[in-house]
Amino acid sequence: QVQLVESGGGLVQAGGSLRLSCVVSGRTKDRYIMAWFRQAPGKEREFAAAIGWTGGNTYYTDSVKGRFTISRDNAKKSVYLQMNSLKPEDTAVYYCNYYQAGINAWGQGTQVTVSS
Repeated sequence: QVQLVESGGGLVQAGGSLRLSCVVSGRTKDRYIMAWFRQAPGKEREFAAAIGWTGGNTYYTDSVKGRFTISRDNAKKSVYLQMNSLKPEDTAVYYCNYYQAGINAWGQGTQVTVSS
C-alpha cells in the first residue's frame, strides 16, 4: 500500500504565496509519477500539476501556468507545489496523487483558501 500525507495549506490573501508538501510512504517503486489535483466547493476535482520521475518533465493546467511550480525530492519521497500570485479562484482542497502502473493513490487533501 501507498500512503500520502499533504501539508502546507492555509489562509492567504490574494497575491500571496503558499508551499504545499506531500510525503509518500509505503510500498513504492521507482519511476512513479506525482501530481497535484484540486477541488473547489461544488466543483469536480481537477488536475493542477504533474511531474515525472526525474523532475525534468512537468505539466500544468493553463490556469496555474507561470504561477505554480511543482518539484520533487525522490530521496525524501516528497513532492511540492509552490504557489505564487494566488487568486481567490485558487481556493480549493488540494490533493496529492501517486501514479504507477496499476496503483493510483491519493492523500487526504489540504485546504487552501485565498481571500480577496
